[in-house]
Amino acid sequence: MRDFEGRPGVALVTGGSGGIGAAVSRHLARRGSMVAFTYRSNAAAADALVAELSTAPATAVPAGRPASRGQPVNPGRANQAQALNPGRADRARPSNPAVVTAARLEVTDADAVAAYVESLVARFGAIHTLVHAAGPHVPMVHLSKVSPAALAEQLNADVTGFFTVAQCALPALRASRGSIVAVTTAATRRYPVRDGLSAGPKGAVEALARGLAAEEGRFGVRVNCVGPGMLTDGMSARLQASGDLDQRALDAAMGNIPLRTFGSADDVAEAVCFLASDRARFITGQKLDVDGGYGV
Repeated sequence: MRDFEGRPGVALVTGGSGGIGAAVSRHLARRGSMVAFTYRSNAAAADALVAELSTAPATAVPAGRPASRGQPVNPGRANQAQALNPGRADRARPSNPAVVTAARLEVTDADAVAAYVESLVARFGAIHTLVHAAGPHVPMVHLSKVSPAALAEQLNADVTGFFTVAQCALPALRASRGSIVAVTTAATRRYPVRDGLSAGPKGAVEALARGLAAEEGRFGVRVNCVGPGMLTDGMSARLQASGDLDQRALDAAMGNIPLRTFGSADDVAEAVCFLASDRARFITGQKLDVDGGYGV
């Protein structure tokens, strides 16, 4: 299914080196979209994904250094790759545009995000989709044990990060009549104990998404959310690896899922790509939980 084939511009995916972000990038590329994804620190994973998705090594723009204040954002054709990936763009061929690019980006840095978005528009002509899948690891802990400072840090990472990227991308998305999909959590519908540090900020992201949907629809911009449930990869895998989810907790979670199975990042990516595609052209302001029925 080539939902994005022939659509002008690029899909921007934040958090592309993570389990869900990488799956979304793969699905978008396989459906015919050029993809520009960002990452925070895992350059090795970003480079590996670029290599995996590129049609040929010469067409890939490898992961670059952070977009910084004062970086040129509207360069000529000859140095556009240099602006997006300074220091490593010699491997790119400007005459043969990349299928996928990666760049390190701090999504709460408004100046850096604005510069990066502008550089994508200058290079690819348009941004047709924004998928926000960025977010730090969130430990499972009772809210009574969460300090105000820890909550503030999480709110900044999740809520400010989403709003910064969305606000900076809105002019481009209005021009393309594009869409935003925010990856949140199924826990905002049915609350699992010890998940408040994730569910609270993600609930704020969902409220902002609904607000953007209500206000930006007049410009043809759609905004939706996808809420992952228990997965075999992504955040759930990290929680298992850290010991936050032991076998007893996993068994209890499985018992609360009507389908009696855990999902995968690919399941989430399928939902994201559907909502970003023209097949969902009359859907906005909605949240689709991919949770095996956990929320019923």
